[in-house]
Amino acid sequence: MSIWKRKPLNQLLDEATESEKGLKKTLSASGLVALGVGAIIGAGLFSITGLAAATNAGPAITISFLVAAFGCIFAGLCYAEFSSMIPVAGSAYTYSFATMGEFIAWIIGWDLVLEYAVGAATVSISWSRYLGKFLGGYGIHIPDNYMLSPFEGGIINVPAVLIVIVMSLVLMRGTKESAFVNGIIVLLKVSVVLIFIAVGWQYIRPENYTPYIPDNTGEFGHFGFSGIIRAAAIVFFAYIGFDAVSTAAQEAKNPKRDMPIGILLSLGICTLLYILFAHVMTGVVNYSAFAGKDGIAPVAVAVENMGHADAAGMITPAYPWLNNAILLAILGGYASVILVMLMGQSRVFFSMSKDGLMPKVFSEVHPKYRTPAKNNTLFMVLVSVFAAFVPARVVGEMTSIGTLFAFILVCIGVMIMRKKMPEAPRAFRTPLVPLVPILGIAVCLFMMVFLPLDTWIRLIVWMMIGFDLYLFYGMRNSILNGGQFPLSNYKTVAGAGLGMVLGLIVVAVIHHSDPEVDDTSLYYFSLVFAALHAMIYAYSYKKAR
Repeated sequence: MSIWKRKPLNQLLDEATESEKGLKKTLSASGLVALGVGAIIGAGLFSITGLAAATNAGPAITISFLVAAFGCIFAGLCYAEFSSMIPVAGSAYTYSFATMGEFIAWIIGWDLVLEYAVGAATVSISWSRYLGKFLGGYGIHIPDNYMLSPFEGGIINVPAVLIVIVMSLVLMRGTKESAFVNGIIVLLKVSVVLIFIAVGWQYIRPENYTPYIPDNTGEFGHFGFSGIIRAAAIVFFAYIGFDAVSTAAQEAKNPKRDMPIGILLSLGICTLLYILFAHVMTGVVNYSAFAGKDGIAPVAVAVENMGHADAAGMITPAYPWLNNAILLAILGGYASVILVMLMGQSRVFFSMSKDGLMPKVFSEVHPKYRTPAKNNTLFMVLVSVFAAFVPARVVGEMTSIGTLFAFILVCIGVMIMRKKMPEAPRAFRTPLVPLVPILGIAVCLFMMVFLPLDTWIRLIVWMMIGFDLYLFYGMRNSILNGGQFPLSNYKTVAGAGLGMVLGLIVVAVIHHSDPEVDDTSLYYFSLVFAALHAMIYAYSYKKAR
């Protein structure tokens, strides 16, 4: 019995073949590609891109997307091999359990909560801004108090909460039905992207690309080279669509063949569209126009500038009907992104619950719809709270750092699996191992380093909460280990927790030392949180001796 004990591959494959009590197999290769495109296109193009261009990269946001794509390609190849070997719900959590053991699997599973749940909140916040733009075109104005978080001058973001609730209810109804709705929305969304590129191309103003890479302001991450890489890290979460595909492995009809197709094809299609779209967006209007609260809805700003300027310099949109048409399609497209992210999150918790690391309620399947409905309900509430009260920048960066961390562990897992289980059947093999996984690790880690320090603080706090749950619940209820661990394992977990405490203090102090940053509340919260957990982990460490 050990926290490093790996889940046997044959046990995972047996779980994949459980059809009587398991999830219904309804997804084909085309359905998986649509699922991936549904998650990828939307979050990156229609929300955080404007803010990243306005504050970090300028027109060079296209380079940022290219850098992020390189990390995704390497990680995607590793995901494809894993998903063809282990066609089980749970994504990187399941892969880590098979290669690096229960403790690492718990860490990545908890990290995936950050990736999917907070990602869905990010997109729902942007959906709210686009809804405001759309209704504004018809003279209907929702007060900002009910469309912004308290940290942005509002009270509560009501539309963001409502869209999360609606998509959760659709997801509870069934995967097949959800995939059908998603497929229709994806067709509409891709059409809008192509129309935006085709129409916007003729209104590109070359002067908006000068300078293509704005000079650094003197602050790290604000334009220049550091700004390009930080923007790549910020928009990286937009690529988690192929990650979401892997969470649906247990619901694929032929996962060994279809999972690699779904992952790689959706990634390739969307990378090309991302670069073209960002090029048009920053060519139609100067990147500085995406600053402020409307930066979370950059497409609306760009469409308003697709026209010819009069003598006074005022631009009259050449296609006034296009704005609301595109906004309506974006609203539908965002709905599909939220749907896929909520689906991915519930499937990860489904797998963790079946392993005993989470309460059984999360793996209970609805008797009629055969979906984890109670699981969906929990995350409907959790994501709604994030969407209602947390600013878009914060949740977007939290999603990115969680995604990058997950990709790094998957790349490491492929190298371990090749060494530990070289003869295991693989329908798809990652080429050039270990070079491709190493490049994936390097690119993802490189982007993580460029994220703001307050994002690192939030990641560490989140992971420490996960350590608490594993130490006091997961270890006691582990099915693989029968809830029995040697004292040295408790000592290891507590010791790792103390290391996280030290890391939190160091990062908080460095962040607080920046004279241009006002982080008094975050700084003292970090110190109090660290002190409390130092006592918890020290007690657990001493008890395990």
